[in-house]
Amino acid sequence: MKVTKLLLLALVFFGIPSLKAQEKTGLTLNEAINIVLSKSNAVALANAKVETKRYESQTVKNNKYPDLRVSGQYLRLTNANVNSKLNSNSSNPPSAPLAVNQLMLGQINSSLPLFSGFKLQNSVRASENLYLSEKAKSEETKEEIAMEVVEYYANLYRAQKAVNLITENLKSAEQRVTDFTALEKNGIIARNDLLKAQLQQSKVQLSLDEAYKNVSVLNYYLITLLKLPEDYKIGIDENQFANNQPINIIKNEEIALKSRKDLEAIHFIQKASENNIKIAKSGYYPTVNLTGGFIYLDLKNALTVSNAMNFGVGVSYDIANIFKNGANVKAAKSKALEATQSEAILSENIKVQVQQAIENYNLALKQNLVYEQAIGQATENYRIVKDKYDNGLSNTSDLLEADVEQLNSKINYAYSRANIMLKYYEMQSTSGQLTQSFQLTKN
Repeated sequence: MKVTKLLLLALVFFGIPSLKAQEKTGLTLNEAINIVLSKSNAVALANAKVETKRYESQTVKNNKYPDLRVSGQYLRLTNANVNSKLNSNSSNPPSAPLAVNQLMLGQINSSLPLFSGFKLQNSVRASENLYLSEKAKSEETKEEIAMEVVEYYANLYRAQKAVNLITENLKSAEQRVTDFTALEKNGIIARNDLLKAQLQQSKVQLSLDEAYKNVSVLNYYLITLLKLPEDYKIGIDENQFANNQPINIIKNEEIALKSRKDLEAIHFIQKASENNIKIAKSGYYPTVNLTGGFIYLDLKNALTVSNAMNFGVGVSYDIANIFKNGANVKAAKSKALEATQSEAILSENIKVQVQQAIENYNLALKQNLVYEQAIGQATENYRIVKDKYDNGLSNTSDLLEADVEQLNSKINYAYSRANIMLKYYEMQSTSGQLTQSFQLTKN
């Protein structure tokens, strides 16, 4: 008796927390998308790359501003011989050698580019286009991560629904075995019929174990992606999979060609490659700079220079570029052609993907209607076979087969509801509007 009380106390203090850890916490698909977009490492990396491109673009823009350099030197000289010839034509007798033992030199130099063959302007435009391309890639990353969550979420719902349906079927199978055991003891049915019922019970149990495993694996995948606690059990409200007609049905590929971020990223890369052609052509032109500066010089006991302002224009031209720069221009044009062809190929693929996604969604709707009808058909078929079995007009194999068909029809219908949702969001994903389909919260 004491042992029983101790076991009850252990269950109260230790069993209840364990049960709570296994409780499912409701998590809508919209909430899951918001979580992954705020916590995903892939999204964080994409955002970091955008910031890097933004800083790189700002660095290129800074080249438009003048350079300003300040330098100074202080040098000690040892027994320097200094002969000044400034007064060499003077009639005065030469003075004694100067004792020079230090030199101070200070300079301020400034340079402003006036013309560089339009290299600077096109460098700025190229950097801006690369920045915009990286922003588009970041948005595409969000679309991909969101779609990954949608797939895991739909598959987890399927696995959880399978567990529920198979559990119900297992109870029926266990009750059937119990009933058949009693009938077999009374000699009403053959032992072979009992063995068939027991075999089906075993198969249902194996299916249930497999379904539980799938739930565990998919739940772990999803909580890892969402960075939720390891003991977090996701509960899914099946009302999200109701057969109401979703909005924003994609009818053609025009929206996709305007919205797909991967296509937009390639488009900006192509524009940057065109800027690079102009940058390469700038090698054919001279560079012109506006220069200015200030010099202070003090050679002790010999020479002092102050207020030495200077300004002017500097011109440089690499004549060899007339012959060598052609290869750079051709390479830039070739890269631009690569980007153009990549953009064209992706546009064609997008059209195919969108059309396929539309067809898959329409097929999912049709399949759902068929599976819904199949439930009624399978249920009625089981009722008829069961009635025949009770009246000795049907055998055990027919009864068990009808029961399996009834279970499969329920599972297929549950899967089809999730499949409609999945195919709908796949259609939104191929059109570049997946994240727009959710109510996203701002961080």
